[in-house]
Amino acid sequence: MDAFRASLPENIVDIMDMGELKLVSDMKIAKIREHLDTDQVSDSFLEELKKDNRKGVHKLIAGYQKRKQQQSIQQELFVQMSVYEKKHYQVGNKVAGIDEAGRGPLAGPVVAAAVILGESFYLPGLNDSKQLSEQTREAYYHYIIQHAEAYGIGVVESEEIDQLNIYQASKHAMRKAVDGLAFQPDHILVDAVPLDGVSSTVEAIVKGDQKSISIAAASILAKVTRDWMMESLDERYPMYQFKSNKGYGTKAHLEALKTYGASPCHRKSFSPVREQILE
Repeated sequence: MDAFRASLPENIVDIMDMGELKLVSDMKIAKIREHLDTDQVSDSFLEELKKDNRKGVHKLIAGYQKRKQQQSIQQELFVQMSVYEKKHYQVGNKVAGIDEAGRGPLAGPVVAAAVILGESFYLPGLNDSKQLSEQTREAYYHYIIQHAEAYGIGVVESEEIDQLNIYQASKHAMRKAVDGLAFQPDHILVDAVPLDGVSSTVEAIVKGDQKSISIAAASILAKVTRDWMMESLDERYPMYQFKSNKGYGTKAHLEALKTYGASPCHRKSFSPVREQILE
């Protein structure tokens, strides 16, 4: 009993009675849930829980074990996605990841982000922004900008996209993002695009947002930033429903183009926009 008692964290003190530890079976399920939610559970405590006959307790154990398994998977994925960065950390290089959001939509800017995470950065669950829920993306966005060594955002508006073409506009946004960093990296990891016009060495990685934590972090910053910009545009042009479609060519968006024509934020060089406003 003394060993079991010593294995408990301080926040379980309130289950003591007259100096003696109550049996786990005497603990209320709400208190057990509270303890399991801390993720500070000793093996001995978990073994005692498994002896409890209450269905509610076994349901909590199953949920806890599933959560721990998911955490283990996320930790392993983070390690796998750190390979490109670690190779450069070992020789003292600062590494930036770059990605963009908004190449496909008919309206709004293309947004790129550059991020230097740093060797001590750790965020299990970090992944390509498209693999995450909106709530998780936004939570990760705030964590990244608070804990990264540096980040920069590059924005190219629709008018310039029409002048340059979307491929060149995306690269221009990436260069602007790099210019926005507090200091320049030694090496850049970028999602698929062979970026030129920067002083750092560049490594283009196919599906890089699924293979590099730096590129994944950049994809989150770019995606969240652009989504917020599209929500702002929705307030000015509600007829196109930018808040929900983010500028992509949904049926409602195309019908609005037929009815109202193109707004100043539409990419008029994109054929679906030209077709709808010329019909």
